[in-house]
Amino acid sequence: MPRVKYREKDIDLIARMMRAEAEGEGRLGMLMVGNVIVNRTVADCLDFRDVRTIEDVIFQVQGGNYSFEAVQKGNLFYSPAREVERRLARQVVNYWGQHPSKYALWYFNPYAPCPPTWYGQPFSGQFKQHCYYEPQANTCESVYSY
Repeated sequence: MPRVKYREKDIDLIARMMRAEAEGEGRLGMLMVGNVIVNRTVADCLDFRDVRTIEDVIFQVQGGNYSFEAVQKGNLFYSPAREVERRLARQVVNYWGQHPSKYALWYFNPYAPCPPTWYGQPFSGQFKQHCYYEPQANTCESVYSY
């Protein structure tokens, strides 16, 4: 049983997002980005109380902008997904998780050293160019349910 409900359309959305956000970081980097998407889907806390589907997560608007830069700017997000990314997307919906993204709800590429917090959330680790952040302790128990 998968970690989240999904349709093939959702697999395609995750695959396109992983490619657009982390293609340069290889398969592991793309898996980590996909894992954050799944984490946001299961998180019933903080900024993610009203997002229950993968599509909700990908097209979520916060502060007047899409949450993900790839959707906002377009880049590779609007290119069709390739089969390799679809396979990776299926992995993340079926319980894939690895540090530093295992419980992360946020990531970004600072083009500098990772700050110790991101909007008050603690740094969980870095993979290549992306910094990952988990929710503060006792603020989002649902993200830790595997």
